[in-house]
Amino acid sequence: MKRAVHLLLGVLNTSSTTNASRTLTGSCLCGKVQYDVRDEFSYALNCHCSNCRRATGSAFKPFAGIERHKLGVTRGADSLLIFGEELAHDVHCRECGSLLYSVVRDGTFVHVTLGTLVDSPSVRPSAHIFVGSKAPWFTITDSLPRHEEFG
Repeated sequence: MKRAVHLLLGVLNTSSTTNASRTLTGSCLCGKVQYDVRDEFSYALNCHCSNCRRATGSAFKPFAGIERHKLGVTRGADSLLIFGEELAHDVHCRECGSLLYSVVRDGTFVHVTLGTLVDSPSVRPSAHIFVGSKAPWFTITDSLPRHEEFG
């Protein structure tokens, strides 16, 4: 069961600067929390599951997946709100509530919410997942592949 906990569990400045790829900046709505992430995403998807819809207050959550060590919180670590368990949780700004990223895959990956990126990533969502539980009031109008569940 998920629980809201004020923790400083976030990923703190662990991204490497030796890699030649771009570094992207992300931020919450109020600006208290800022993060950097390498532009080396493994995948990007639009998730329509009920948990992602509730967490974002939207019809779906566009996100990009990357190894956890490639994201670092650069400002506002003391303003993070962790919702969930140690190896699987959502990271929000405690002040404004923005969902910044989710820790997934036993803590090895993060799903960065694309709407919190200040810079444009090179990856784009390649499919819609969990369309079997999508909001009934939302119509998908693009031509991306659709999956009833994950992949």
